[in-house]
Amino acid sequence: MTGLLAGQVAVVTGAARGQGRSHAVALAKEGASIIALDACAPIATVPYPLPAKADLQATADEVEALGACVVSGVVDVRDLAELEQFVADAVAELGRLDIVCANAGISTPSPTLEMTEETWQTTIDINLTGVWKTCKATVPHIVAGQRGGSVIITSSSATSMISRNIAHYTASKHGLIGFMRVLAKELAPHRIRVNTLHPTGVATPMILNEPMYRLFRPDLADPTREDFETQARSHHALGVPAVEPEDVSAAVIYLAAPSGRYVTGSTFMLDAGGPLA
Repeated sequence: MTGLLAGQVAVVTGAARGQGRSHAVALAKEGASIIALDACAPIATVPYPLPAKADLQATADEVEALGACVVSGVVDVRDLAELEQFVADAVAELGRLDIVCANAGISTPSPTLEMTEETWQTTIDINLTGVWKTCKATVPHIVAGQRGGSVIITSSSATSMISRNIAHYTASKHGLIGFMRVLAKELAPHRIRVNTLHPTGVATPMILNEPMYRLFRPDLADPTREDFETQARSHHALGVPAVEPEDVSAAVIYLAAPSGRYVTGSTFMLDAGGPLA
């Protein structure tokens, strides 16, 4: 295949749908082979439906339809041993690793002093510790290749726009900034760049669901997506309710490709001008 990333291999977590699927497809369009993984199982604290194995297969099918190689698997980023084994086997099959998109994450809104310990801990375990485990399982393969590479971590505009009911989510996403900066310093001698992406709300099932609509419109008994979007527009200087997964994927390609060769340790904002509003 040809493209900006021809011959390279990328890992994408949370690849079954939403941003993860979009990133996998965008990377494949640029010539990369894909290692796609997702937990594909319900999580007790998450109030919206999570993807199933069929969704992950749909991602793999889209990648293969582009002529790219793909290895997919049901793997939970909280399970380090499973992650390490799956990634090692996939890298052995595809021959190398160059790019990591640590994208898997959840959002379970709850007032800070009312949330359960399980709700707090599950969010931290997936959104923050899961990224560390992802990097621990993947980055040594990039180092071993001695070709340099790119690690792209999905954080959030919640690190700059303060909202109620997401203290656990916000803490996890702030934690990723510190983690990213240390890792960028440590990996610079290997020419491996590490950056965080900070999208505002993205039009995926993580925000397009009834619990989120109720969070944004507590004044309504049965809020709709339109009601949610009306309120969400006020959070952004550009007046949009959300960005699309493809907008975030464009930033992934910029950071993974030669265009981002001197970008590391950065917080890449995609917030529709949120803080200006």
